[in-house]
Amino acid sequence: MATFGAAPAAGSNKAASIAPTDCNIPQAGNDGISSLSWSPTANILVSGNWDAGIRCWEIQDQGPQAAIQAAPKAQVNHENSAPVMDTCFSADGNVVFSGGGDKAVRMWQLGQTPPNNTPQQIGSHDAPVKAVGFLKSTNMVVSGGWDRKLKFWDARQPNPVGVLDMPERVYAMDVRDNLMVVATAGRHILAYDCSGQPREIHRKESPLRFQSRCIACFTDSTGFAVGSIEGRVGIHYLQKVEGRESFAFKCHRQESNVYSVNAISFHNQFGTFTTVGSDGVVNFWDKDNKQRLKGFNAIQRPVTAAEFNAQGTLFAYSSSYDWSQGSTQLVPGNEIYVHRVTEDEIVRAKGKKTSSTYRR
Repeated sequence: MATFGAAPAAGSNKAASIAPTDCNIPQAGNDGISSLSWSPTANILVSGNWDAGIRCWEIQDQGPQAAIQAAPKAQVNHENSAPVMDTCFSADGNVVFSGGGDKAVRMWQLGQTPPNNTPQQIGSHDAPVKAVGFLKSTNMVVSGGWDRKLKFWDARQPNPVGVLDMPERVYAMDVRDNLMVVATAGRHILAYDCSGQPREIHRKESPLRFQSRCIACFTDSTGFAVGSIEGRVGIHYLQKVEGRESFAFKCHRQESNVYSVNAISFHNQFGTFTTVGSDGVVNFWDKDNKQRLKGFNAIQRPVTAAEFNAQGTLFAYSSSYDWSQGSTQLVPGNEIYVHRVTEDEIVRAKGKKTSSTYRR
């Protein structure tokens, strides 16, 4: 096992996927992939793309001896070719919510074709909508925009049921159970208790020195992980946990080159997590033991989005260019893969000592 920060081996001929048996999802879109979301109740995968499309697949996994299958089910589009910035599911898995460059918050009832193939608009901002989430306790949708607002929506009402002013533009957001965390421009991080009316419980400056790129709640809601454009992740506890302290570590770096951490996703069963980056690398980590569990070789394009399914048996990740290195390094193509997760990749083997060293 590799420790925090040690770079995985990188070959000169980079593969398209992190493992040769990963399922290449058909019809992944014509432009960059901004988000991936799994249904909480079934192996239904949804993507949001810069070509304005929201695409849906049914993923079939018949066990380790059979190949994963992906069947395209439907596609809808935001208006005016506006990019889709984020997607999420309702608690029952029947509805997909999205936000995008058309400044709209939209709702798509799976199994139905909306008029003009455009999802119903349930809310709006004065600037592009960067993040959306679903609050199970109140059945409300929350959206964060570049207009420095968090807005809360009941799909049955045309106006927001609540609005919160943010210190800066919203860059990333995550919701898990009653915890919501928000990262904005200016390195602000805010946390809310959403068990009833959202209540701010924490506000701090990011422990990382550069712009926040992604954020994710711990599975037990005791804290969050935040990733930045400088190839670094901060682990921060909102509650006191015996034997645990907040810390930060370096990742997604190759020699003197530093890459953005594009997404963080936690494994629901084990509480371990993944980071993916603009270096094309996927890592699986154990924050409690400060150890990397698995480092895959870099693939041919940046990994722009990633998420474990609800059961933690499948891991979806997108491969598309994110323009972080300008037009001269463009690798054309947009692909989504589904990787079958094995326990030895995501859980520390019992009896093995962990290293206390990691790159700060």
